[in-house]
Amino acid sequence: MTQIRTMTEQDVPAVSRLLGGSWRHTYSPILGAETTARLSDEKHAPERLAAELGDDNKMSFVAERADGSLAGYAMAAMDDKGEVMLERLHIDKTEYGTGLAADLLHAVLAAHAGIPSIALEVIEGNDRAIAFYRKHGFEVVERRPAAHGVGGHASLIMRRLLPMA
Repeated sequence: MTQIRTMTEQDVPAVSRLLGGSWRHTYSPILGAETTARLSDEKHAPERLAAELGDDNKMSFVAERADGSLAGYAMAAMDDKGEVMLERLHIDKTEYGTGLAADLLHAVLAAHAGIPSIALEVIEGNDRAIAFYRKHGFEVVERRPAAHGVGGHASLIMRRLLPMA
């Protein structure tokens, strides 16, 4: 049984490893192994993840297996206008097809009940993620150059309207 809970500082090393593995698996075929490794090492460094935990505008969740290992991670951030962006949702590839990604997504959505919508950015070519988000009610609202230092690639901005409580 996997439990979704709020991320703690003790989770930082495991989340950093999970993100590194997920990024390399997902983005190496799209961006190239070297670029993917460099970006992941920068963006998923333990110090950076630990600093994010102290940011009141960011909420991070982990999916913890019964043995204490982490199977997934999600983080959403709210900007000064009150808009929420799902910044990350990653699961261990052994969890593909189990419903764990949907469970993490639902934890993020529940934590932001009452907001009008939630958005995310996904790099074109990440077809598995695009299909997942479409299945869960997200629609493409914009295509633009990818953020995150990923020059030469396009991203899709997807948004899902949320029911008002």
